[in-house]
Amino acid sequence: MSAGSPEERLAELGLALPDVVPPVAAYLPAVRTGDYVYTSGQIPVVDGKLGVTGKVGAEVSAEEAKELARICALNAMAALKSVVGDLSKVVRIVKVVGFVASAPDFTGQPVVVNGASELLGEVFGDAGRHARSAVGVASLPLDAPVEVELIAEVR
Repeated sequence: MSAGSPEERLAELGLALPDVVPPVAAYLPAVRTGDYVYTSGQIPVVDGKLGVTGKVGAEVSAEEAKELARICALNAMAALKSVVGDLSKVVRIVKVVGFVASAPDFTGQPVVVNGASELLGEVFGDAGRHARSAVGVASLPLDAPVEVELIAEVR
């Protein structure tokens, strides 16, 4: 892992933080309370559009869903940054919750949510290692295949 700020590590990965995805209902993208920031669930919106819809294990492959979880994590980092100003204020990613819209027989939710977890590790190093839940659900907003939220400790 190279040195530098989380934003520099994102750039090394060829990634940039997107604009914060505007809420589709009555909530905020992220909220700070004390030393913690809680993000709302982030779906894999890119340039204002949800490019892939459907259930993982049916219309969406596990490999594709893992990439979508990575996009969700990028969107969650953008929401986090919108509250704290810059990602170097992150002390630790404490918890990640990933929801996977799953076909009835799909059981690979942990592999899908690894897309988010692995990116957080690449960006934050040891501070990106976190507790996690990977949950299969019947459906998600806008028929998104994946949704990811996180809790971060910040300074």
